[in-house]
Amino acid sequence: MKAIKLKSQANVFVCQNKIQAMEAITEVGNAQREITRLETQINDITARAIEARKDRIDELRTGIETLSHGVQSWCEVNRDLLCKKGKTVNLTTGEVSWRVRPPKVNLRGVDKLLEMLKGDRKLKKFVRVKEEINKDAILADPKAVKDVKGISISSGVEDFVIKPFEVETGE
Repeated sequence: MKAIKLKSQANVFVCQNKIQAMEAITEVGNAQREITRLETQINDITARAIEARKDRIDELRTGIETLSHGVQSWCEVNRDLLCKKGKTVNLTTGEVSWRVRPPKVNLRGVDKLLEMLKGDRKLKKFVRVKEEINKDAILADPKAVKDVKGISISSGVEDFVIKPFEVETGE
C-alpha cells in the first residue's frame, strides 16, 4: 500500500479526537484498496480488449506492410519519372517521399572505446568530460559553502505520512 505524504495546507476536515483519527485512517485505507481494485479491473478490461482484437490488428499490420512494399517497389522503379520536382510525390490519395536520415553514431563496447580514445592524444577530443557539482560533498561539509550564493541546504523538512495497516496473504 502506498503511504500518503501530505503538504501543509488548509484542511476542510479535522479530526476532533483519537477515535475520529483512527476511523479516518481506516477510510483512507478502504479508499486506497478500492482504487487498487478499480485499477485492476481497468487493466483486466484493457487486456481482454487487446487480446480480443490482437489477431485483427496483426492482420491489418501485415496487410499494411504488404501494400507498403508494393507501393515502394513501384515507386522505386518509377522514381525518375515521379521525382522531377523534388523528393515528394503527390499521388492524389496520398504522398510518397524519399528522405535521407541524418548521420548517426552507433557505439559498441563503449568502455573499450573510451579507454582507447583517452589513450590517443589525437582522438582524446572525442571524449566528453562532464563537470557537475558534488552535492554529496556539500552535504558532508555544509559549513564550507554556507556563504556561497546559489547554494542552500534544506533540512528538517517534515512530511506527514498516513499508512493504513494491511494484511497480505500469499496466493
